[in-house]
Amino acid sequence: MTAQSKPAGYHHGDLRTALVGAATELIESGESFSLRAVARKVGVSAAAPYRHFKDREQLESAIAASGFEVLLSQLKLHGSTGDSSPDIPGLAVVYVRYALDHPAVFRLMFGQGCADANDDRVIAAKNLQAFLETAVGQAFPNAKDEALPTALWSLAHGLAFLHLDGKLPSLTSSEVDRRVRQAFGAVLTGGQSEYAAKQARRLD
Repeated sequence: MTAQSKPAGYHHGDLRTALVGAATELIESGESFSLRAVARKVGVSAAAPYRHFKDREQLESAIAASGFEVLLSQLKLHGSTGDSSPDIPGLAVVYVRYALDHPAVFRLMFGQGCADANDDRVIAAKNLQAFLETAVGQAFPNAKDEALPTALWSLAHGLAFLHLDGKLPSLTSSEVDRRVRQAFGAVLTGGQSEYAAKQARRLD
């Protein structure tokens, strides 16, 4: 087969990345998702995906890992202001916004456990957790254990799913952002006047 006669998908250069991208689009659009459908979307033979993924579950794991990586990159972008005290409610806003912008992938990221510590999804999730723990540690240096990072991640995660599942009223994006900041402010500002004032300025 000459280069000119190869299926279009082979021109991606990185077939694995192309397959993950196509599968992500199918999931988010609500279309039928299978290795065959992904191959058709990329423009390769039905057998081509099996060079990289033994089954649908392995491809789903790759999609979830990619989702964690994208979310982490967005969080890092928000947290790269050089501020020695990270904007924790702001990071929560990014977290919830990602969930609402990518609901199907977000559910997939957290919808399945995995016992394999070497699984890409597990590794990517641990990288996200490490980032959040570091950010909270910088914002609250007197927090000596994992309780506060866990609590704040749980709050952001809960807010994300309360919105996704329609348990909180639908609002505009800016109103959702404000709600997230207010929820974090309510938890974090008790007796911390300086922190409370800083968050109030961010809400204005």
